[in-house]
Amino acid sequence: MLKSEYNAFFHQEGHWFVGNDPARGPWSTDACHAGPPTGLIARALELRVTDKQLVRLTVNLLRPIPMDGFRIETEIVRDGRSVCTASALLKDRDGRICASAQSLHIRHGKDIALPTTTIDSPCFDQAIPGQFPVREHHHDLPFFADGIEVAYPPGQDDSPGPTTLWMRTLPLLEGETPSPFQRLCPLADCGNGISRNCELSEARFMNPDVTIAIHRLPESEWLASEAVSHWPPGGIGTAVATLFDQKGAIGTAIQTLLVEPHQ
Repeated sequence: MLKSEYNAFFHQEGHWFVGNDPARGPWSTDACHAGPPTGLIARALELRVTDKQLVRLTVNLLRPIPMDGFRIETEIVRDGRSVCTASALLKDRDGRICASAQSLHIRHGKDIALPTTTIDSPCFDQAIPGQFPVREHHHDLPFFADGIEVAYPPGQDDSPGPTTLWMRTLPLLEGETPSPFQRLCPLADCGNGISRNCELSEARFMNPDVTIAIHRLPESEWLASEAVSHWPPGGIGTAVATLFDQKGAIGTAIQTLLVEPHQ
């Protein structure tokens, strides 16, 4: 069971989204983990574009996203018969832009049986409950790890390096069931932590962006990330994750990383 006393990451106060404890990130008592706000950005864009499926979302994280409230503005950039692009801005209470986003929406066509590529999926039935890989945080308050459940398929654990795990999260908003794409966002932003190459006490591996691209909507609450991080010399890296539901692969998440060893 989830450890949090809350039933969602956020609650609404008018046009403002205010973070509950599980929305908090590990770095500051006042800043959100980027995954749940990414889900709310997806929600805002899905509400703006209702006749096509959200298939790709890129979020640029420009400054810490405040726990005490933010709002999201959206705009359709180009709307065609089959494809639409849109944008979003996440702003704090002072009007400062904390995140910007671009999305791609495609009209769902007829189901046609065509050849496709399949890949082996991680085992869910034999997965063992465990802890979120990154447990170190710079405060003593509840945070993101208190709003999720984690399980590891056979042969996997929370050690550094390429890792696969299953995750189930709280809903984004109180009293609202998230869409399949929205439900995926918190997990998609965790690839850098899941596949970190050392512990947080040895290096920082922060992501200034995340891109989520799916070829199929997830159909289960439990979702998996098969993630690997590349940290070449120079401090610029990537975390690349293949995403799964309990039926198979659904898409990919990519994060650009700023990697800095602690001095």
